[in-house]
Amino acid sequence: MRSFLAIVGRDVRLGLRAGGNIGAAVGFFLTVVVLLPIGIGPDMALLQRIAPGALWIALLLSILLSADRIYTQDFEDGSLEVLMTGPLPLELVALAKTLAHWLLAGLPLAVLAPALGFLLNLDVAVAPTLLLAMVTGSLALSLLAGMGAAITVGLRKGGLLISLLILPLYIPLLIFGVSVTTGGMGGPDITWPSYLILLAIVLLALVVSPLASAAALRAHLR
Repeated sequence: MRSFLAIVGRDVRLGLRAGGNIGAAVGFFLTVVVLLPIGIGPDMALLQRIAPGALWIALLLSILLSADRIYTQDFEDGSLEVLMTGPLPLELVALAKTLAHWLLAGLPLAVLAPALGFLLNLDVAVAPTLLLAMVTGSLALSLLAGMGAAITVGLRKGGLLISLLILPLYIPLLIFGVSVTTGGMGGPDITWPSYLILLAIVLLALVVSPLASAAALRAHLR
């Protein structure tokens, strides 16, 4: 457990020091949220209807933007090989690095999204539901992004390949994540069936992603 937390803490510290993951993700998210109302125009009713979906898409793309950095630095400096030969199973190493990515990029954006929703005329009543759905769903987004990063580690233009591989897997998360919020547009009530499906996807990703990531990393490091 200590080794697991040590890897999470190390990656979080390195990410905060470099500012790459969180800076790129937050910058892209802000760009989308700020420019979208300008492009659509002053139709406040339309903005309110599309606000949850727009925020989810911005979150999804922002996490993808920083996904290739999950393993790149450790792969280039040889740290990944050291971690592979350490006492911690590679599956838990992959989970720790993905969790660090979520703490750096996914979670801050999920918490920030409802606050920035006022730029899209987001209904205040659905902000708590949006926050809950995004905090839950963003973990699966980071887990799937980590799986794509492991598959493409060491390859040129890995970021583009991650997008091609992972975007189809993001579609169910996007559908049910938006459904959780838009189902309660008339008030603060959460749409429980959609939320439970979203939670099930997160739990599935929590099991599958570390296994697939570890298998891909072993293949690259042989």
